[in-house]
Amino acid sequence: MKIIAVCGMGIGTSVLLKMNIEAALEELGVDAEVEAADISSARGAAASADLVMTSAELAPEIGEVDVPVVVVDNFVDQAEVTQKLAAELDH
Repeated sequence: MKIIAVCGMGIGTSVLLKMNIEAALEELGVDAEVEAADISSARGAAASADLVMTSAELAPEIGEVDVPVVVVDNFVDQAEVTQKLAAELDH
């Protein structure tokens, strides 16, 4: 499984989200690769991913992709990241 963490520039907040996704995956016992990406490369990165996680502001900018796009309201809220990831993995 491959998950893309997307922010505007692909440097700060996406790396923070990436780390929180990795922690959530460990807690959930799921093996996956997580990659940080900026919004301009997100659509291309999504082509090889199983899931995209990003903010509400950026989700529409990703456009139509063939994988679920999960909106995270607070990238530093580990409980939210874990809950939303778990909910998506249960589908």
